[in-house]
Amino acid sequence: MKGRYEVVVEAYFSSAHNLRGYDGDCERLHGHNWRVEVAVQGKKLDDIGLLVDFRALKKLVRGVVDGLDHTYLNEHPVFRKMNPSTENLGRFIAEQVSKGLPRNVQISWVRVWEGPATRATFFPD
Repeated sequence: MKGRYEVVVEAYFSSAHNLRGYDGDCERLHGHNWRVEVAVQGKKLDDIGLLVDFRALKKLVRGVVDGLDHTYLNEHPVFRKMNPSTENLGRFIAEQVSKGLPRNVQISWVRVWEGPATRATFFPD
């Protein structure tokens, strides 16, 4: 049977931001305890039956979110011009994590929660 596999890991970080050009409360400085899910996919497993080692994927994701933890996101080089919205965070995390993935593994999606009831999902093309 043909198909594909998907592996998902979670990470958490805390940071502050404000949305430039937003007409409302989110234009003011505020913080979130972010939850991030990163899903990767591929069609082939390695010799021991893994798409990617959970530990290796967690390490890649942690490497990205640790650089965002307890920071003011608007001062991050990527977000000095681009708004640090939940949507843009998802894209940034996907771009960074994908750099460290094996060739046969791609990002399926990255989901970022800024609170327990609000989230955005980035799907790379």
